[in-house]
Amino acid sequence: MLETLRHYYEGESHRAHVFRYGLLIFDLLTIVFVIVTSFFPHSSTIGAIDAVIGVVIVADFLARYAISGEKVRFWTRAPTWADLIAIGSFLAPIAGQGLGFLRILRTLRLLHTYQLLARLRADFSLFRHHEEIIVAAINLLVFLFVMTGLIYSTQVRINPEIKNYADALYFTVTTLTTTGFGDITPKGEWGRMISVAIMIFGVTLFLRLAQVLFRPTKVRHECPTCGLKLHDADAVHCKHCGEVIHIDTEGIT
Repeated sequence: MLETLRHYYEGESHRAHVFRYGLLIFDLLTIVFVIVTSFFPHSSTIGAIDAVIGVVIVADFLARYAISGEKVRFWTRAPTWADLIAIGSFLAPIAGQGLGFLRILRTLRLLHTYQLLARLRADFSLFRHHEEIIVAAINLLVFLFVMTGLIYSTQVRINPEIKNYADALYFTVTTLTTTGFGDITPKGEWGRMISVAIMIFGVTLFLRLAQVLFRPTKVRHECPTCGLKLHDADAVHCKHCGEVIHIDTEGIT
C-alpha cells in the first residue's frame, strides 16, 4: 500500500503524472468554489461540498504523511500547517468557508515540487521557454488571492464595505498598486497590518514579475564546470567560468 502511494506521489510513470495533475486541478477548482460561494449565503449544499472537499484533503494529507521518510520534520514544514488550517476551514463549522482561501497555499507547494516542474517542462514548450515569467506570475497571483482571503475573512463581519471576495480583491489590488482610492478602508488593527503586508510584499513580487518580463530572456542549462544554470539563449561559453556549453535550442529566442 505504501509503495503504491509513494509511486503516485513521487513516481515518474504516466499514471503518477496524471495523478499529480489531478491534484493540481482539484486545488484550482477548490479555489474557484471558495470564491464563487462567497457571493451566496451559506447553505446546506455548500456545507456538504465543504465537507467532501475537507475529506479529500484529509486523505491527501494522511497519504503524504504515510510516505514521508522524516516523520518529525514533516510537522515542521509550512505546507503541513497550511494543510491543517485548510482541513479545519472546511470541516470545522466554526471556521466555515471564510478560511477556505488557504487551499491556495497547497497549489503553490505543488507548483514548486521538482516532479511537477520537470513534468511541466517536458509537456509544455510554452512553460519551458517562459518558466521564470510563469512562476513569477503564479507567485504574484497566489499572494494576491491569499491576501484577498485574509482581508475577506477578517473584514466581512465587521466592515460593511466588504461583502464578498470581489470587494476584498478590489481593495487588495488597489492597495498593492498603491492606487488607494479610499472608497474601501480596513477596520481594526489586523486590517491595517494586513494592508501594510500587501503593500510591502506585493510590490516586491510585482517588481520581480516586471524584472523577468523586461530583462533579456535566459535559458536553463547547467554548466558542467561551475554549475551556473541561467545563460543567454545564444551563449556558447559560460559567463562565469568560460567553459564551452552546448545549449539545446528549437530555434526560439
